[in-house]
Parts: sequence; structure tokens; C-alpha cells
Amino acid sequence: MTSPHRKPAPNARNSFDIEQYIDGAAAFFGGTANVIMQLSTLPVGYGVLESTVDSGKVMLHPVKRLRTTLTYLSVATLGTEDERTAYRDAVNSSHRTVKSTASSPVQYNAFDPKLQLWVAACLYWGARDIYERMHGPMCDTDAEAFYYYSARLGTTLQMPPGLWPSDRAAFDEYWTEQLAKTTIDPAIRDYFNELIDLKMLPLPARLPFARFHRFVVTGLLPEHLRDEMGMTWTARDDRILAAILHTIGAVTARMPKQARMFPINAYLWDMRVRRRFGLRLV
Repeated sequence: MTSPHRKPAPNARNSFDIEQYIDGAAAFFGGTANVIMQLSTLPVGYGVLESTVDSGKVMLHPVKRLRTTLTYLSVATLGTEDERTAYRDAVNSSHRTVKSTASSPVQYNAFDPKLQLWVAACLYWGARDIYERMHGPMCDTDAEAFYYYSARLGTTLQMPPGLWPSDRAAFDEYWTEQLAKTTIDPAIRDYFNELIDLKMLPLPARLPFARFHRFVVTGLLPEHLRDEMGMTWTARDDRILAAILHTIGAVTARMPKQARMFPINAYLWDMRVRRRFGLRLV
């Protein structure tokens, strides 16, 4: 697979400052849409739907699930190699039982590196997409470095580095091909609708935000997945969402770095405290 893109020199990759591209608000706005993208590949979707690890289920333990998810992102992007190894081991302990049975609609295993590639690809695509919606396009040099750096979203689990598409052109080919294969079964669609409508939250906390949350999630999904979900989206909706995200991006861009990165940096600190005192990481 050929590509017109030139890989940056190793020293350019090493000097890339990922912190300038971490915006805590983006994680909250883009989180549910990204989960839908990940789980729209049926083996990933049924792996979550059929999981027997109740402690990791967002519908049962939303606060804990938020912590483990954002901690993973913080460790993958900001953690040291030692911290990434420790968190990988912790996630592995939860993933060991996540595998299909004879009655499962599809075959899956949480250790499948190709499924982990898809999850990492969704995280990268979603992070780039919402960053650029909030702050505008990255310059080509940083876009290139950001892409190579994002392989950590997969290699912090079991995805071998060589499985990450070789460059952005190769990634775009992979993304287009895999996205076209995604499908959302009725059982998984029901699960997604519960997530979108914030059914895991108490009613007083849900009512003020559920409608806006559905609007944002709908707008951030690729068109193919909106169709799979039976969602509608208009040009006017797109303009409204663009204005909201651009305004929020303009505000967060003026914040001090540590405030802008919250809560990603806070979850990294929490992980380090937990690790120091021998507490569960996941």
C-alpha cells in the first residue's frame, strides 16, 4: 500500500507535544459517539453486551466505567512505558473472561489484536475529528506526528505496533473499508439508545442533559452509523453543532494547560496514587 505522506524523522516524533492536543471537554462531548463507533463492529459490540464483568458495565457502574475509560486514555497518551505496562496488565485481568460462547451471535475475544486495532482507530479518528471541530485543522506536521503517536491507543493493550496502518493514507483506506462493514444489530441498538439517553443516571440528573446529549452524539457519528441507528441530521443541525463546538474550543484554548486537560490529567494522577498504594487500577 503506497502513500504520498512522508513519515516524520524520529526526533520530530519524539519532540511532539501531545499535551497541546488534549482537551478534557472533547472527551465528554465525543465519548458516547466513540463508544458507538467501537461497538458497531459486532464482535466488539457483543463482547461488551455479553460481558460477565459486572464491575465494568456502564449501565451498572457509570462512575467507575468513566474512571477506567478516561484513565486508560490518560495512561495511553501521557503515561510512562512502565505505567502503560502496569495498566495493560490490569486491563488484561478484566479481559480474560471476555470471549464468546457457543450461544454468542458472533465469535469474539477481547485479546484479538485486530479488534483492538479497530478500537484504537475509533479513538484516534474521534479525537482528531472533535479536536478539529473545536480548534480547527492541525498543521500537516503535527497531524502526521499526532497520527503516529496515536498508535499508543492500541499498543497500550495487545495491538502490535506493526498492525497500525503505516501512514495516514493507509489509515484512511483502512477506516473507509472497516466503517463500511459496520452494522448495528437491534440488541446493540437498544443498548446504544440507553447510553445516548443517559439511562444509567438517576432521573433528576438525566432530564436536563439527555436531549442535548442525543443531539451531540448524533452529530458526531459518521453518516453510515447515523443511518444504522435510524437517526436524522440536517444541515441546520450541523451548523448549530459546529457553532457550539467552535465556541467551546475558543474558550478552552484560552485556559491554562492543566485546566484545559482536566480531567484527563486528574485521572492519570489518580492512577499513580492507586498504584503507589497497591489499589486496584481497573
